[in-house]
Amino acid sequence: MRIGSAIFLIALGAILAWAITPGLIPNVDQTLIGYILMAVGVIGLIASLVMASPGRSRRISETRSVVDPNTGERITRNESRDSGL
Repeated sequence: MRIGSAIFLIALGAILAWAITPGLIPNVDQTLIGYILMAVGVIGLIASLVMASPGRSRRISETRSVVDPNTGERITRNESRDSGL
């Protein structure tokens, strides 16, 4: 669920719960359906905001040192990268 669809569910639930007169649809509790749609919309909005927010970024750093057998020189290689989803 994206942010737009979550806001749509909240708005639709609010219309069913408060704007339409009860009993317009026979044998259906419109107010309860409106509250359920609003709750699902709020949960979806929170979930989509959490998923869209940048999480903890992990930076991995590696250092490798090798001695060149020909010259006896120490060669150091530093590598860093971000790991993400």
